[in-house]
Amino acid sequence: MLIGVPREIKPQECRVGLTPESVAELVHQGHAVLVETQAGAGIGADDAAYQAAGARIAPDAAAVFAGAELIIKVKEPQAAERARLRPDQVLFTYLHLAPDPDQARELLASGAVCIAYETVTDAQGGLPLLKPMSQVAGRLAVQAGAWVLQAGQGGRGLLLGGVPGVAPARVLILGGGVVGFNAAQMAVGMQADVTILDRNPAVLERLATHFGVGARVLYSTRAALAAELTGADLVIGAVLVPGAAAPRLVTRAQLATMRPGAVLVDVAIDQGGCFETSRPTTHAQPIYSIDGILHYCVANMPGAVPRTAAAALNNATLPYVLALAAKGWRVALTEDPHLRAGLNCCAGRVTHGAVAAALGYDLTPADVMLAAIR
Repeated sequence: MLIGVPREIKPQECRVGLTPESVAELVHQGHAVLVETQAGAGIGADDAAYQAAGARIAPDAAAVFAGAELIIKVKEPQAAERARLRPDQVLFTYLHLAPDPDQARELLASGAVCIAYETVTDAQGGLPLLKPMSQVAGRLAVQAGAWVLQAGQGGRGLLLGGVPGVAPARVLILGGGVVGFNAAQMAVGMQADVTILDRNPAVLERLATHFGVGARVLYSTRAALAAELTGADLVIGAVLVPGAAAPRLVTRAQLATMRPGAVLVDVAIDQGGCFETSRPTTHAQPIYSIDGILHYCVANMPGAVPRTAAAALNNATLPYVLALAAKGWRVALTEDPHLRAGLNCCAGRVTHGAVAAALGYDLTPADVMLAAIR
């Protein structure tokens, strides 16, 4: 199979869909890989590195999209990329369609087979292709929040861990999944005063066992959230409903109850955000203020650490790319129900329930779609 890797064009996105090491694995398995020139520049991989791995270098994105049967990306396709997709071409990347009706409409119009990293599942009920970026984003959320808390950014002027004789900053983490757990690890390690809210009893037990006295673990209710917001210096939104829009947990009215200069970091912004006042920002302009509360809502947070993030992502995605390339998408999805869960749209139909519900489309389940087009 001919696999294409375009250069990412979302602002400040420096990751790449396939690293040279992944390309070498695909070439070893007999596949051809076409990489857009300078696609790996953000991770320090030049065209020569890809050529050494066995790839051919394309002069531009148009050549990649025109030639490849399978397109591997990192972020959701931008408008210019969506216009290049064609029927039966396979796109494998993060999509986050629920809060993005324009992207959904154009992907459906293309007729392409669109498989989203973030809805691929595993036997344990996890999201294995979202997990590595959730780990990165959770850890970055604390670093970013600590930076925004500095007076130079308009924050409260606090050192996250305090110093002997001076209290640490209070960090509130909403959600104890992969993002929340990794955020808590960082915040506890920096000696902040950490509270985690979640509603899953199993998650609460696991967090309490892991962190012990290092973090407070509370059952999340509206009353508990309201009480914790009043004293929080840094709030990290780490909630996720697979494939669906994130629930709005903090209202604008509640900002008035918070300390001036407190910081909200919305890791759920890719799925629409979990604060009512959230809107996507970029690495170039990551912060804005509403009612005296600073918001950090960068929609591609792991793009700030592309070498780490691209390597971690490729470790997770490569087995699925190999399966799609070796078997073709129809057989690969038919044989693997977990990969099939990643199919969001195909031949102009929405095939994922959460996406259909969020955007108001009729649902054609993935297994029904596959049976119809065999």
